[in-house]
Amino acid sequence: MANEETSSATGPARQVILISAGASHSVALLTGNVVCSWGRGEDGQLGHGDAEDRLSPTQMSALDGLEIVSVTCGADHTIAFSEPQMQVYSWGWGDFGRLGHGNSSDLFTPLPVKALHGVRIKQIACGDSHCLAVTMEGEVQSWGRNQNGQLGLGHTEDSLVPQKIQAFQEISVKMIAAGAEHTAAVTEDGKLYGWGWGRYGNLGLGDRNDRLVPQLVSAVDGQKMVLVACGWRHTISVSSSGGLYSYGWSKYGQLGHGDFEDHLIPHQLEALRDVVISQISGGWRHTMAVTSDGRLYGWGWNKFGQVGVGDNIDHCSPELVKFPQEQGVVQISCGWRHTLAVTEKQNVFSWGRGTNGQLGHGDSIDRNIPNIIAALSVDGSSCQLIESSNIESLSGKTWISPSERYAIVPDETMQGQVAAPIKRDVTDASVPESDVKRMRI
Repeated sequence: MANEETSSATGPARQVILISAGASHSVALLTGNVVCSWGRGEDGQLGHGDAEDRLSPTQMSALDGLEIVSVTCGADHTIAFSEPQMQVYSWGWGDFGRLGHGNSSDLFTPLPVKALHGVRIKQIACGDSHCLAVTMEGEVQSWGRNQNGQLGLGHTEDSLVPQKIQAFQEISVKMIAAGAEHTAAVTEDGKLYGWGWGRYGNLGLGDRNDRLVPQLVSAVDGQKMVLVACGWRHTISVSSSGGLYSYGWSKYGQLGHGDFEDHLIPHQLEALRDVVISQISGGWRHTMAVTSDGRLYGWGWNKFGQVGVGDNIDHCSPELVKFPQEQGVVQISCGWRHTLAVTEKQNVFSWGRGTNGQLGHGDSIDRNIPNIIAALSVDGSSCQLIESSNIESLSGKTWISPSERYAIVPDETMQGQVAAPIKRDVTDASVPESDVKRMRI
């Protein structure tokens, strides 16, 4: 691709095709296969070759010319896929093998995942520290952290490279979703599965037990499911008739049932029974849903305004999110404490936590209603004023030793070995309340 360092308004007008939000960073795919990222960069998750935060969308020049068609955020890492090259790329925090390269090193620019070269990918899902890919044939590969069986491989050993989930051998998977330590899937014939960490009923199986392989969720009223999403420790699914179901952890009202009670099996959201849900996304402790006519509803934890309704109060029932000119929403993505949306007018909005610049407004201010990201929007500069990170190729300095950045360093896992599972306290206390860097174990 030609040099498109668009520091002036002479750059090409582009539009955002898709968005994805991580713990404290955000990415967008633009027309012309251009990828932008912004927010926290401490672990290389922005892919710009350094550990700096970016307060505004910045073009990832390392991916120029690779014809990227999808990009997905994990908590502190990012994955992209090039369809023509049939190649997956990953970068960011590498602990537990979540990047799929056979080690636990951090990467500050994208690197091809060799084990997935030549595989035709339908969808990629990233959780906190594990990832999964669905192939065009409906097979599922998983890698990364596995201390609660979230990889679905039948054991609790981490996997530093992608491995096929054998439990789906005769089953064609349509879509997957990854939470903190659990995973969910919808099959082509509408069945719902859950596995991994189940402490809050987030697997939908009626108990609080972990599962090491995918288990069929039977309590769905005979409904066929077409969409699934995971929050940190809750799960959301949508039936073929457009009904929204949620289950799992609800301490902050993130299930939307009007209370703060956990649910161990899927329950349909009564408040949205009369609308057709077309898209869903789960945040750390909040949930967003888009209706077929473009209305956006949010609920759950709202300390930083991430629900987007103008206050900072937790909401245990769906609340309508308002946009300028009542423009309808066509895409939604929840980060841990922030939310991104694309509207029918090809405008991109963000709200919630802004401390690392993950809202893309050039500052680090929290916002509790949708604010337009002018740089990415048709009603702004149409992506003409986006700066580039100026990394020419994938051969630059790709990682910085954790010892250069952290006082406590884990033993690096040797190439090709599987890391030993690390058990930890899985109470709410293990979740960071602040934006301080999580300690490496």
